[in-house]
Amino acid sequence: MLFHSWTFLLFFITVYAFFSLAKTALWKRNIILGGSFIFYGWWNPLYLLLISWVILFDYTSVLMMERTGRKKLFLSLSIIDAIAILSFFKYSGFIVNNINSIFQTIGIGYSLPLPGILFPVGISFFLFLSLGNTIDYYYGKTDREKSLIQYASFVSFFPSLLAGPIERGNHLIPQMKSWPVVKQDDIAEGVYLFIQGMFKKMALADYFALYADKIFGNPMAYTSGDLIAGALAFTWQIYFDFSGYTDMARGVARMLGIKLMENFNLPYMASSTGDFWGRWHISLSSWFRDYLYIPLGGNRGGELRETRNRFATMLLSGLWHGASWNYVLWGFMHAVIHSAGKQIGKISLTEKVPVFVRRITIFILIVFTWIFFRSENGEDAFTFIGRIFTTEMSMPQIPFYMAGLILLCYTFQWLKEYKRIDFIDKPLFRGAAVFFMLAYMLFFVTYSSSEFIYFQF
Repeated sequence: MLFHSWTFLLFFITVYAFFSLAKTALWKRNIILGGSFIFYGWWNPLYLLLISWVILFDYTSVLMMERTGRKKLFLSLSIIDAIAILSFFKYSGFIVNNINSIFQTIGIGYSLPLPGILFPVGISFFLFLSLGNTIDYYYGKTDREKSLIQYASFVSFFPSLLAGPIERGNHLIPQMKSWPVVKQDDIAEGVYLFIQGMFKKMALADYFALYADKIFGNPMAYTSGDLIAGALAFTWQIYFDFSGYTDMARGVARMLGIKLMENFNLPYMASSTGDFWGRWHISLSSWFRDYLYIPLGGNRGGELRETRNRFATMLLSGLWHGASWNYVLWGFMHAVIHSAGKQIGKISLTEKVPVFVRRITIFILIVFTWIFFRSENGEDAFTFIGRIFTTEMSMPQIPFYMAGLILLCYTFQWLKEYKRIDFIDKPLFRGAAVFFMLAYMLFFVTYSSSEFIYFQF
């Protein structure tokens, strides 16, 4: 049930009708819980068994922490449970493939059969959300939620269930317990965010995908100019695909009176890799910072330990994104670039480098890392990059309109970053923008839309 589908529209209208009739926060919560389970079960009814297990296990873990005082034991069990679920559903094929590769390398003529395991959509997101709440309780950052129904509503909240934002319990649960009255401003903001997100996905991300998929599908058939253009096309495809989903999720939640956190803040205006991760997929990057990087020691204990912690965090972040070595390489590249940036930053002359130069440099590096993310495997990524530097630089075959759109998107982020176009947030402009986006999607979007990229994670 994709957000940008007629099925979801009918689903949301039905849920919203019942939600509007509810007079108390308790009934609103119960209606949303029922709707969330229908939403998730629509993909596959078996998914409901998994999410129910996650909810019950983590709820019980926190309960036992409170009753027995053995916090470390039950936190460990919760972490083991999350790792076991991810290993089984998400990484079993990856593990078996690597074992078979080792067997082949050392001459063992036996291969383990690949497991035919169903991959539940959104598993990485709601697992991290629930585990994060358990860790927060362990460190005393949040109180135990005594109502199982309330906790289930928090974990399964359908707007953010499949691809985030990965909310924190101390931000989302209090809103659900009191459930704010939905005001006219909430409806207006929610509709605007939803239409904007749908436009990003259907008119921009899916359009850029037409060219990016062609180039990445067969990099050996293209030379330097097309490969660079393909990398740029994917750079904007993944941004509009994921930020579009986030906008739609925040819009749906806002129409229900709930404010979800922002997940993107002009990431291609970052002036360092650290700045990039403070702007891109903010809920995930802050999750890894708070629950992995800092517990490992963060930047304490000297430069060597800080580097170790950074590499561990980024490698696991890469693996979180997908069960393939190219994602691990993507995380490794970010760790390398960030570590190099820290060392270069110690040189006094770098302070004189203008911010706009640093922004452009980081953007180029980010485009480079996306090649590892998009490629089918590490070999394809290195082939792609090698051909950029070893084939002739000819005029790319990218459509003129798409090339202009890439330039326009980058210019827009610069203008937005330096607050040159703040008028676009005015109600009158937003109203005109909604009309334009709807008209454009109705009359000009003729290609089929696909699932969101982050659904596979």
